Amino acid sequence: MAPQPPARGGPRVNEEIRVPQVRLIDENGEMVGVVTIRDALYRAYQAGLDLLEISPGAVPPVCKITDYGKFKYEQQKKANEARKKQKVVEIKEVKVRPNIDDHDYDVKMRMMKNFIGEGDKVKVTLRFRGREMAHQELGVKLLERVRTDLGELVKVESMPRLENRQMIMVLAPK
Repeated sequence: MAPQPPARGGPRVNEEIRVPQVRLIDENGEMVGVVTIRDALYRAYQAGLDLLEISPGAVPPVCKITDYGKFKYEQQKKANEARKKQKVVEIKEVKVRPNIDDHDYDVKMRMMKNFIGEGDKVKVTLRFRGREMAHQELGVKLLERVRTDLGELVKVESMPRLENRQMIMVLAPK
């Protein structure tokens, strides 16, 4: 019969552990060896602590004598620390026009470099107005210029494509 993993969230504690034998680690971290569940529970109560199932999949399951409240607190601290460290990748949008001035272009490029440096994706939206739709090649040229200027910093996630009156290209940091 294979050991059953814990049903609720978290490891099984004390009387919830229903196996005949366990591999026991005492409160000092010393390996005691394989003992009966009754002996393991007795040792935990003698120490004034809880019997905590560390590795339910092992045969026999590994249990440790420890303070369950302290264990839960440590787990929560680890989870909070991991949540702090993870970075959510956002998509930042930069809007340009086909006949953008050089200085305006430089400002937009600086913004894009900052976004890429922070690890965010950049969505470059080129909006056409009026008769500019007749000269879509200017838009393609401008987006190619953006791609070559950013060069080694980025990879193109989606090539320039036309949607209604705007051309969209998505760039991601390498």
